[in-house]
Amino acid sequence: MRPFTFERPTSITAATQSASQLGAKFIAGGTNLLDLMKVDVERPTNLVDISALPLRDFGATAEGGLRIGALVSNTDIASDERVRTRYPVLAQALLNGASGQLRNQATAGGNLLQRTRCPYFYDVFMPCNKRQPGSGCSAIGGYSRLHAILGASRDCIAVHPSDMAVALNVLKAEIEVHAPSGVVRTLPISSLHRLPEETPDHDTTLAPGELITAIILPPPPAGRQAYRKVRDRASFDFAVVSVAAVLEVAGGTVRDVRLALGGVAHKPWQPHAAERELVGSPASTDFFLAAGQAAVAGARPQPANEFKVTLAERLIARTLTDLAATGG
Repeated sequence: MRPFTFERPTSITAATQSASQLGAKFIAGGTNLLDLMKVDVERPTNLVDISALPLRDFGATAEGGLRIGALVSNTDIASDERVRTRYPVLAQALLNGASGQLRNQATAGGNLLQRTRCPYFYDVFMPCNKRQPGSGCSAIGGYSRLHAILGASRDCIAVHPSDMAVALNVLKAEIEVHAPSGVVRTLPISSLHRLPEETPDHDTTLAPGELITAIILPPPPAGRQAYRKVRDRASFDFAVVSVAAVLEVAGGTVRDVRLALGGVAHKPWQPHAAERELVGSPASTDFFLAAGQAAVAGARPQPANEFKVTLAERLIARTLTDLAATGG
């Protein structure tokens, strides 16, 4: 462990200004950051502890949605009756995301900002463009079974690990962000994470010192929701492939559908073309499988993860079929 300083600001403005300095990092639950510090991947010179900030609010919005403070624990979100009944896809994603101990410690904001679990990112003795830009991507031509099949670049094929982020994308959530200047802005969750392109070391669109202070859920969508995750271990593990889905069916015809995939790209992947193709079509397995195929059109897998293409197609079809059968 390298030496660092530690501070616990009492205001959002002070926290963001401290974190905007070179070498500073926010810390809340620390379930990802501390692990990365222990293996020398993250090397902050100053930790800005935000756990004392007033970011644990959890209540209804005037529009009929929910506002979740950034420091609300994953456990409290998943167990909240309003989330379980109105946003079940979010509760299911969180319950599938980690063990109970981790959910108790992990925060809403931190969940969205966790970093990839690519083994080469964690191994400081191996080249990794995400950890050390310009050094190369060891996963290309190396171990790549769990890596990206969509949206990757020649510089990085890592995937984003958050289950929560996938669910929030189909719910069309927004996040509230405070800048060091004091400016507060909201942006769609779909605009938070970015594809690797030539700068895979930048996971998000946030500027230095910007702090996620809340997640804002709109009123729940019509239809039924589900989160399904394929993983190597039944207890808890990161997704091989996951899907969040919202399906509304009327008279046997798809009225609306939303899809987001996890475990396949550098960010939650939203196959909007597949969604458009499904609207107005019969709610049948054949059409759902065609939508699954459209969702991964253009996939560029590595030799070791070609199976993910078929897995994603069938996972989408199965999830939508089950939703339609239960009255989606």
